[in-house]
Amino acid sequence: MRFSARSLACCCCASVLSAGPRGYSWIRRKADLNTVVDRIFSGIQPTGTPHLGNYLGAIQNWVNLQEECSSVLYSIMDMHSLTMPKEPAVLRQNILDTTAAILACGIDPKKCFLFRQSLMKRASQNNEGTVGLLTYPVLQAADILLYKSTHVPVGEDQVLHLELAQDIAQHFNKKYGEFFPVPKAILSTTKKIKSLRDPTVKMSKSDPQKLATVNIADSPDEIVLKFRKAVTDFTSEVTYDPASRPGVSNLVSIHAAVTGLSIKEVLHQSAGLDTAHYKMVVAESVIQKFAPIRNEIKKLQEDKSHLIKVLEDGAEKAKELAAPIYQEIRRLVGFQ
Repeated sequence: MRFSARSLACCCCASVLSAGPRGYSWIRRKADLNTVVDRIFSGIQPTGTPHLGNYLGAIQNWVNLQEECSSVLYSIMDMHSLTMPKEPAVLRQNILDTTAAILACGIDPKKCFLFRQSLMKRASQNNEGTVGLLTYPVLQAADILLYKSTHVPVGEDQVLHLELAQDIAQHFNKKYGEFFPVPKAILSTTKKIKSLRDPTVKMSKSDPQKLATVNIADSPDEIVLKFRKAVTDFTSEVTYDPASRPGVSNLVSIHAAVTGLSIKEVLHQSAGLDTAHYKMVVAESVIQKFAPIRNEIKKLQEDKSHLIKVLEDGAEKAKELAAPIYQEIRRLVGFQ
């Protein structure tokens, strides 16, 4: 099967990238290719084991969405990850570690399509080159449109990333007839998780400060140390005021997210605690949340062949879904 997200971009993007209105609508038809089916697409870059912010902001939502929607695709975005140079062996291991982690978090290949982005490339495309790195937004849009995705889970800071895919869908439909649904954003309800060392920026795996980021596979001792060293302020009371008390408020957000409690409930439970003791309460909540996930990650990482098979099986299912869409695009634009 000779198609890829990049070749889709060549078919449907080049002629429709001019600016245009953002309003949209589409017609629900009975024909198979033109029937709008609620379909969710999202991806994660293979940077190894995800961190606390990845889990609370995206992966936890993925798990919920696979239970609520009958058509869900999750991709390990290994081609996108090439925007930052990596040793091939490191990338291969990161792909497997990321796969193990999201499976351990509750992603079920029986309820979704889980696959590697690069397994959808052309069979004859041996040299990826650098063009994909220069056209990252187009590649991202093509990933979304290739499956006629209707919804894309994103954080508030990622909504703009979806606009190119929306514009391409609108312009393609205007020129060739109503074909693509215009993908909508599904916003995460979780507060953005901030760095434990600088609560004015979001938590990131690339943060040079090792104590800033909690990874979901961290040991209990590592988690305790990171929360003990978390930056707060000189007021001992536990309150929630992100503008004036970002450090303590970040801890409250984390506590609420891992326990499923509201901010109000967390503050009520924490009344009377000083911030030093409260840090340990939050650390213990995180440890309890991730203990079973951490154990499952270790088990999965020991079975490399299982992880590879999960991704290969998911890619075959995704290809079966995408093939008729891709061929219809080629027909519509006049390539066949």
